Amino acid sequence: MSLKLACVVVLCLVAGVNLSQGAITTCGQITSALAPCIAYLRGNGAGSVPGNCCSGIKSLNSAAQTTADRQASCSCVKTVAGTVSGINLSLASSIAGKCGVNIPYKISPKIDCNSVK
Repeated sequence: MSLKLACVVVLCLVAGVNLSQGAITTCGQITSALAPCIAYLRGNGAGSVPGNCCSGIKSLNSAAQTTADRQASCSCVKTVAGTVSGINLSLASSIAGKCGVNIPYKISPKIDCNSVK
């Protein structure tokens, strides 16, 4: 299951397209970018967030330039958060802030992504 989750996360964040070019086009890109975060999110939050996880979060945040991008990113993260086993949702909701990134929603399987602007 962890390989499946890592693949989904990698696909959702970075896979296939260079996020530095702008717009997020697939959930796969988002998943790819967030894959390095999975082990941390399955833990107890001890220690710092892995640098490659923060890099993925920062890349996604930079790429999500429009409301549609942010809503698509939210929908993907919501799906992944709800399907990956063992994710500590408390850690997930605070991980962006720990990476110095302010995202307009909390990572949770309950978020209403249509409300994300």
